[in-house]
Amino acid sequence: MLNHPVLVLNQNYEPLNICHLRRALVLIYQSRAEMLENGYGFVHTVRRDVPIPSVIRLPYLVKRPFHVARKLSRAEIFNRDQYTCQYCGKQTRQLTLDHVVPRYRGGQHTWENVVSACASCNRHKAGRTPEEANMKLHKTPAPPHASRYSYIPSQYLKSRREWERYFPH
Repeated sequence: MLNHPVLVLNQNYEPLNICHLRRALVLIYQSRAEMLENGYGFVHTVRRDVPIPSVIRLPYLVKRPFHVARKLSRAEIFNRDQYTCQYCGKQTRQLTLDHVVPRYRGGQHTWENVVSACASCNRHKAGRTPEEANMKLHKTPAPPHASRYSYIPSQYLKSRREWERYFPH
């Protein structure tokens, strides 16, 4: 329960990042943030019931760069591919990374050569290219598009309806 995601907003209501519930409660308790949305109910303590925040806002402005190059990581690949196997189209949290051109054949560890794959598709493809394995990619891998809010994982935006009003459409 203390690992629930909480959206953190800047003083100007711009999304900054996501923190865990435990951190959000500490920020609120220390008067370093205010709760805007109560999305989960209450935490019951010995002395009182504390509302569980879904969205908090900082009372000060945090400056951050607009266009930061995103690092290639497992989480970023899964987020780019929206937690979908790029071979069979299955949406799951149990994904692996697959190099389209295997590394032992000179394939690089780059945005254009790494995709999300479910375990069965990754085993079927093994050390072959998709053409050799008779498999087709759903999307051509590419670096993720630059967005001010691309650091928010897509599964949160789908499941947290109360966050929608803080993101431009």
